[in-house]
Amino acid sequence: MAHSAHKPPSPTVDEDPSASISAVHPDIIQAHILTRLDGPTLASAACTSSQLHSLASDHRLWSNICHSTWPSTTTPRLRHLISSFPDGAFSFFSDSFPLLANLDSSSAAAAADHHDRPSELISAVDIYHGEKLIFSKVVETETVSGWFMFSPFRVDLLDPKDVVPTTVKYPEADTCRDLGEELWLSWILIDPAGRRAMNLSSHTVVSVQRHWLSGEVHARFASIFPGEKGSASEYVQLGIVVTCGIGSEGGELQVREVSLQVEDMDGMHLNGKESLVILQRGLEGRKGRKGRRKEEGRRRYEKYLERKRERKEKKMRTEGTLDTLCVTFGVLGFLLFWLFILCR
Repeated sequence: MAHSAHKPPSPTVDEDPSASISAVHPDIIQAHILTRLDGPTLASAACTSSQLHSLASDHRLWSNICHSTWPSTTTPRLRHLISSFPDGAFSFFSDSFPLLANLDSSSAAAAADHHDRPSELISAVDIYHGEKLIFSKVVETETVSGWFMFSPFRVDLLDPKDVVPTTVKYPEADTCRDLGEELWLSWILIDPAGRRAMNLSSHTVVSVQRHWLSGEVHARFASIFPGEKGSASEYVQLGIVVTCGIGSEGGELQVREVSLQVEDMDGMHLNGKESLVILQRGLEGRKGRKGRRKEEGRRRYEKYLERKRERKEKKMRTEGTLDTLCVTFGVLGFLLFWLFILCR
């Protein structure tokens, strides 16, 4: 009788020791695998095993990721500054990549009483159209002079007569919104003394408008911060506006203005001293994000606009009630006056 031959089962991927990541030489992992990952993916990979955590902690990996994600960080001063962060480029990326988490407004008083405020702020800004970099610049802003403290807070990256040409075709009137879908911005604000950073941008455009007269397109990015409860600064908007115009030849898009301002719920711009309190609270706040990064910034902005409308309606109702009371007391006073005259 023929005996059937039983072959041993072939090892599965999980059972095959050679399929484990530990079987790959560390130099190959670090030079040919980890270098192909972006920041979030590299951070996730570092959590899977102690070996990957060790390999992914290399400063050069994170330094290259920071420079490729934000070309503005390649300047000599920022290279040196990033290396001086607590965990080097990894700390800088952890501070600068995510949207700011919802800050607790109860920390406003603590931040306002904090006297160790930054004497200088550095803005590292990169603007992309799709995957193409169209603008990159670093600006340093002093924060101790009386001019800064008591003037409306504003950071301009371009002088009034400066323009930055691009190869992007200027949008037609009916494709203006398409430009907003393609445009994205990163505005990293750095406190060089405190070795802290945060990204003020909503990443994607929250609103886009074309000026009816000049034809310029104004693309707005924004972050929403809590302020003092019960006041016009209960929530403030850190608004970044990118103004684009059309070139004289070929119809290419030009970047004509990039600016940052802080605005309260009544549409008033905060001065430097007030804005510095808001910015310091953001620098000291926890970083993190909920939901999808590209949608979260827009959702927060829409919620801010809703709160702004509610405040305006409440203010109008209050003013209407006061006007009615004033008219009522005026008429009553007038009637009492004539009643007094007629009864004499």
